[in-house]
Amino acid sequence: MSTRVFHYLPPMTETIDVVRTHLELSSPTKLRAAAAPDAHARITHHEHITPSAYVELYGRIGGPWQWFDRFAWTESELAAYLASPEIRVYTLDVDDANAGYFELKRHDDGSIEIMYFGLDQQFIGQRLGGWMLTRAVEEAFALGAARVILHTCTLDAPQALPNYLARGFVIMREERYTAPVPSAGTPAARPVAASSSGSTSA
Repeated sequence: MSTRVFHYLPPMTETIDVVRTHLELSSPTKLRAAAAPDAHARITHHEHITPSAYVELYGRIGGPWQWFDRFAWTESELAAYLASPEIRVYTLDVDDANAGYFELKRHDDGSIEIMYFGLDQQFIGQRLGGWMLTRAVEEAFALGAARVILHTCTLDAPQALPNYLARGFVIMREERYTAPVPSAGTPAARPVAASSSGSTSA
């Protein structure tokens, strides 16, 4: 039997009105690149990232911004997703510390979507986000993207949308919806311990 990636999920007891913004960068020539940071920063592609390593990134980086989409997935579902040739996961590390990550997904129409993009909260405000987004876009176009797409919403960090616009992304459309969220003070989701069921290694 496949186990859940998370053994505790916060109950969604409240709702909030959200605006989701869809953006696009149609050509590498339209990228307004950010300068590399002074910090010892590097981007690493994780070709064989395990579900447990991915979950640690996803929960730590996305937890403050209500990232819950992956919480309902089983370990085997997540392993299959990460093994897909259409998915690529990259981390941003500064010296020996992980500062953030981004995830790319190729679509059938030739576009590549930045599925997730975020910094660890302790690294926000250090001029890393613009450079990491620049590298994400460069990676996507190097992979042959016809265009790079992403979406953000009002649950995300306030720096997100201004960063996307500063790098040359154009707003294509907006939509409004109501999202379920945990009540204030609810403990965050916790990942399962390593198990022998549904796990992968490389």
